[in-house]
Amino acid sequence: MARLRETLNPSRGVVGIGHPLARFLGATIPGLRPFPAISGPGCAFPSTQGALWLFVGGDDATGVHDAARPLLAVLAAGFTLREETATFTYRGGRDLSGYEDGTENPKGDAEVEAAIVAGAGHGFDGGSFVAAQRWVHDLDVLAVLSGAARDALVGRRLEDNEEMADAPPSAHVKRSAQESFAPPAFVVRRSMPWGGVADHGLYFVAYGRSLDAFERILTRMAGVDDGVVDGLLTFSRAVSGGYYFCPPLRDAKVDLAAIGVGR
Repeated sequence: MARLRETLNPSRGVVGIGHPLARFLGATIPGLRPFPAISGPGCAFPSTQGALWLFVGGDDATGVHDAARPLLAVLAAGFTLREETATFTYRGGRDLSGYEDGTENPKGDAEVEAAIVAGAGHGFDGGSFVAAQRWVHDLDVLAVLSGAARDALVGRRLEDNEEMADAPPSAHVKRSAQESFAPPAFVVRRSMPWGGVADHGLYFVAYGRSLDAFERILTRMAGVDDGVVDGLLTFSRAVSGGYYFCPPLRDAKVDLAAIGVGR
């Protein structure tokens, strides 16, 4: 992990520490826990909790590949790569379904308040918790639906992204409306499409100052409390899920004090 800290360029990468790694190193990260397997009427969100999560970003696939390879070389001595997902931007920031993604993200100071840890002490303040899931879409299901039926699943009109006043209770905007929870469940989404023509979907990423807000949203989407399942599950299903703590930066490097590295 010390070698990873020296190799990772924080301007284009994020590292997330999973509960298994923290336990292995004898570290306690308040608020970090394994991703819960949640099931509801006819749906399930699996847990595939990993020890370490890495995001490497860039403007082109060549740059991402060249930045990621040294990180994998550093990690090879202690980790096994279990999942790799190459993501991309689709139609200027839309999901493969065609709908805009992340419309309800908080902005400005509210974004910082929702996503960044504060008041937890050295090694934690300035960090963030992240929930990551890979979703697989069945776009053929969407293709046979009318435009109105598709809009009803999401709760927004495809043509102008406006929220539908008469959206059904199962619409995604109704199930996941962050301000409808008590307390409000605000997170900052940074999801991206993945895949090719045959296999594809959304790699869902949500940052929060804790994991509680996301978990409340996911539980409601599954219809655990009221039996109403999110309309998105009509054409998409989650196949992975993990929780991680993303440490803050110190001296332009990832601060790994939370796991006892370079205190």
